Amino acid sequence: MRKLAVFPVLFAIGACSSVSTTGGARLPAPSDVGAPYDVVITNGRIVDGTGAGWYWGDLAVRGDRITRIAPRGMLARANAMRRIDAGGLIVAPGFIDIQAQSTSNFLNGDGRALSMVTQGITTAILGEGSTPAPVSARQLASVSDTAQRRILGRFTGPRAFGTWLDAMAERGVSENVGSFVGAGTIRMYGKGMSLGEPNAAEIDSMRAAVRRAMEDGAFGVASALIYPPNNYASTGELTEIATAMSPYGGVYITHMRSEGDQFLEALDEAIAIGKNGNVPVEVYHLKASGPRNWPKMVRAIAKIDSARAAGQDVQANMYLYIAGGNNFSSCIAPKYAADGKLLDNLRDAALRPQIKRDLFDENAGYENLCLIAGPNNVMVTGFRRPEYRAYEGKRLDEIARGLGKDWGDALIDLNIAENGQLGEILFLMSEDNVKLQLRQPWMKFGTDAAALDPANARGMTHPRAYGNFTRLLAKYVREERVLTLEDAVRKASSAVATRLSLHDRGVLKEGMKADIIVFDEKTVRDLATFESPHQLSVGMRHVLVNGVSVVSDGVHTGAKPGQVVRGPGWTGMTTRRRD
Repeated sequence: MRKLAVFPVLFAIGACSSVSTTGGARLPAPSDVGAPYDVVITNGRIVDGTGAGWYWGDLAVRGDRITRIAPRGMLARANAMRRIDAGGLIVAPGFIDIQAQSTSNFLNGDGRALSMVTQGITTAILGEGSTPAPVSARQLASVSDTAQRRILGRFTGPRAFGTWLDAMAERGVSENVGSFVGAGTIRMYGKGMSLGEPNAAEIDSMRAAVRRAMEDGAFGVASALIYPPNNYASTGELTEIATAMSPYGGVYITHMRSEGDQFLEALDEAIAIGKNGNVPVEVYHLKASGPRNWPKMVRAIAKIDSARAAGQDVQANMYLYIAGGNNFSSCIAPKYAADGKLLDNLRDAALRPQIKRDLFDENAGYENLCLIAGPNNVMVTGFRRPEYRAYEGKRLDEIARGLGKDWGDALIDLNIAENGQLGEILFLMSEDNVKLQLRQPWMKFGTDAAALDPANARGMTHPRAYGNFTRLLAKYVREERVLTLEDAVRKASSAVATRLSLHDRGVLKEGMKADIIVFDEKTVRDLATFESPHQLSVGMRHVLVNGVSVVSDGVHTGAKPGQVVRGPGWTGMTTRRRD
């Protein structure tokens, strides 16, 4: 493979060309082709990603495309640079992770995405709530850290979002990568970290930034409405943003304002934004958090089905665990993070009594998942200070007892000590709901996690980073038969590709991009647990990304052939007028 240029700080991956299909024309037989195929996969059970039943077949790749698919045995003698015998194995399209969190890994890491490709993930879609671009001149001027200013300074100007995507390609990664533009980023672009409604000029600035991001290839706008400054945005503001992306075919995808006590109301808001903004709606990691809210899932599914029956495109995705994960600081009322002053406010002795009252008040006006879960169901992760590392992976109530404090004071003090960088895993969901959600025809999957390497990962993390998609194949297909293999593969591949208008990926078909996985359906399995998360999945024998072997016989090859994938509004231009 060609060697990619390495840039000192940024992300990875190359630009996606427009789709090229073979149409109805029959490709020549192998004996008629002068040049050899790059890869031939024979004797496999092909699950093509459409949901159709599996069939025996051979498959050939030349360059980054699937060149031929034929009945088993027809490519046995084809001229090939490399052959893979898939006897006893499943051949399927690579999985598409609709909620990847590998921005930092692609920026500062090695780009191999080890924990992801060993699950069969070949494409990562970023963007939940925030993205490194676009950055306004006002934002850049407010950053005092020189290193941070140097990084952010690359993502200013009218083509900032596209510059970021291209920077990832230039660095090199093993997965394809694309992104929504973060709603929080757009709000920061127009208004900064301030509370309140944006004025007309600020709204105009936000809409212009959205339009430019769509032209640069964003799939739409992604909100994360429990995190500042995302949750400072009103329904009206989000509708304005949605309207700006509508002409470009964008999707409004949202981590809703509530997944607990106001779960159904939050879903109503998301549906209303999509309807009034004239855009499809996708719900991130659909869930009902807390036992008292578990019965609401049936009603939520009914709301989605009702909207769809009325002609509105509303869908959702999920991860396959009964615990979620986010920032430990998200349990603190968002108003205290306004203007970037979270840590200052936490350190203010005069404010502490009110912050604590809000922590313990179910009517404080925000979604406090620590309160809904209870401190015994909150696992705290990511400790860096030596004096606290013994608490890694412990529950909040246990940590509080160890510190000799109530859990509210412990939460505040730990956030101060660790600069608001701690994570949390919250045990909140119902296994029955997981299975119910899996069965919905409009369901898709996302890890909601960053790519990791167990050789250098430290601390605890959510096991979804290592096992979300292989857990699907092992637990919910093979063991519990909640889904057929064909439907599971469809939901993990073509359903996402269709949602994102990626017309050359997600299905095994002649002319499509050669994102291909080969796995043993009898042994494929997630090994990561909440107690011991840093374990790679097993059973994923081969992974090809754009025709290049990334995993061979279960081992990462070191290849980084990932390309940028872009949304339907992409103009293909690197320069364009300023709005």
